[in-house]
Amino acid sequence: MEWLTAPFEVAFVQRALWAGVLVSAICALAGTWVVLRGMAFLGDAMSHGLLPGVAIAALLGGNPLVGAVVSAAVMTAGVTALGRTPRLSQDTGIGLLFVGMLSLGVIIVSRSQSFAVDLTGFLFGDVLAVRESDLLLLAVALLLAMVVSVLGHRAFLALAFDDRKAETLGLRPRVAHAVLLGLLALAIVATFHIVGTLLVLGLLIAPPAAALPWARGVSGVMALAALLGATSTFGGLLLSWHLSTAAGATVSALAVSLFFLSHLASAIRHRRRTHLSRSAAGPVHTPTTRPNDI
Repeated sequence: MEWLTAPFEVAFVQRALWAGVLVSAICALAGTWVVLRGMAFLGDAMSHGLLPGVAIAALLGGNPLVGAVVSAAVMTAGVTALGRTPRLSQDTGIGLLFVGMLSLGVIIVSRSQSFAVDLTGFLFGDVLAVRESDLLLLAVALLLAMVVSVLGHRAFLALAFDDRKAETLGLRPRVAHAVLLGLLALAIVATFHIVGTLLVLGLLIAPPAAALPWARGVSGVMALAALLGATSTFGGLLLSWHLSTAAGATVSALAVSLFFLSHLASAIRHRRRTHLSRSAAGPVHTPTTRPNDI
């Protein structure tokens, strides 16, 4: 069993594991609503929309996390405002913001010739470089995400299935949507420096999507998604240690693999149940028509 425990005897791998567990919990809270509402494209757009703020902060010698918060706020406000435009679909508005923010970030990056390493870190993250201060930040982000999820659960639930029903119940769907965007932005900002913006969607979408066929209720999906995310983190770090692969990418790839395995197992279970129900019902006798009956 030494091959199973040896990597986690190293301090930086232990921190990476704890970071992955915290990231998985945060992403489970936000990602469940992303999956239920079909907001994967929005999550992708927001994660890449952080680039201008991160680039400006890095070039000015500031904290990239602060720049990411500013960019996330701009994206959230932009998506909310464009979503109220009657002649513009939400996907179109998100796409325009996505391209605009990403283009602005690339332009800023192109003005500096020494930003390549930081850009690589932005895109792919470095889970093995997690510090104790990062763990504290993730713990605070998780606590905040839990508070928002509990307080907004009823409104989010109504919003996920019927906007008009949410308005009828007096839940103010526009405000709930803005708060939900804030929860998504919180998850992305808090985790992008751990697994990178290109890979954050792996933990944001794959575990909740994998949990859907097996969990009952939204809370069950969140709990199972957090468990699957933590499992992906443990397995990804273990594989990356022995195979000498990129840790963040391996974690994300394993999370996506668990999604496909989950839905494959769900399809097999459904097929078996269908077969058993047909067998229990017995043979189906179809009435035959004789010429004399016509």
